[in-house]
Amino acid sequence: MAMSFKNKVVVITGASSGIGAATGIAFAKEGAYVVLVASNKEKLRKVKKDCEAVGRRAFIIITDLSEEVYSSVINLIIKRHKRIDVLVNNAGVLDYGNIRNNTLVDAYDEIMDVNIRAPVFLTTYAAPHLIASKGNIVNVSAIDAEKVVCDEYGAFSVTKAALNQFTRAAAIELGEHGVRVNTISPSDVRTNMYKNAGKLKENVELKSVMTPWTEPEEIADLILFMASDKARGITGSNFVCDNGSMLL
Repeated sequence: MAMSFKNKVVVITGASSGIGAATGIAFAKEGAYVVLVASNKEKLRKVKKDCEAVGRRAFIIITDLSEEVYSSVINLIIKRHKRIDVLVNNAGVLDYGNIRNNTLVDAYDEIMDVNIRAPVFLTTYAAPHLIASKGNIVNVSAIDAEKVVCDEYGAFSVTKAALNQFTRAAAIELGEHGVRVNTISPSDVRTNMYKNAGKLKENVELKSVMTPWTEPEEIADLILFMASDKARGITGSNFVCDNGSMLL
């Protein structure tokens, strides 16, 4: 499916691996100026090279997402590219915790900053520029917003549910200005998120109607569609890509 993003400025957080990396490469292939935001310098530079091998020169911003840097990240992008056409809030972390072991609060505090505060703040600072370009936002959520897989995923599920609701609220507010806001909700994508959280999800039995694992490139394809003019009438929606996991 050819979707031209020629000369569009696309910002992707969590771009050093997994869905973010695949999305950056996919946008680069379609002619976009890709801005890759992540904290891992070595991985980010590799993704930059991969993007430039198939498209235009990519711009990287090496930073942790925290309240102190949100506005400066957007300002840096505007200083370089003068505009923002697409914001992909993809950065996310998973931490394990539950109530009875008194580990839920620590998990909640850590992942709330990345999974919901970052999209809220980045959307706020990017909004004037997206209004100017009549651009759009794609937030990467998870089916965990609707389905709590296990008790240790409680905090993660809360942040993704909040992200889905924020998407709807932002779509209502920004829609009159021509800005669309949508959410993509994968299930189990073959990324480093589970490994980074300290557990290998590969050892857990995954239940789905079709194959249990989704590849990052599949989610990237869906993100591109949602960001393209082919989805010009879609806003405030949540698109599930879960191989039928929600059916079980």
